[in-house]
Amino acid sequence: MSTTTNYLKGVIHGKVIELRDSPGLPEGQEVTVLVQPLVLPATEGILRSAGACIDEVDDLDDYLQWNRDQRKRTRAPS
Repeated sequence: MSTTTNYLKGVIHGKVIELRDSPGLPEGQEVTVLVQPLVLPATEGILRSAGACIDEVDDLDDYLQWNRDQRKRTRAPS
């Protein structure tokens, strides 16, 4: 029996965990599972929140600049 510990990433679907990579164990092998949420780097969270805009980065940059310009135009002088 192997005592090697493998750290694998996966996605939970109800009571099933779908692993991204093969665990390298034979079918039917019993295992112990420690489940911990994956902590994403801040930049990955931003990319996920971009949604449909992720493929249109140039358009998104243009829109964000337009939005900044509009706020400057309507902001009262300090």
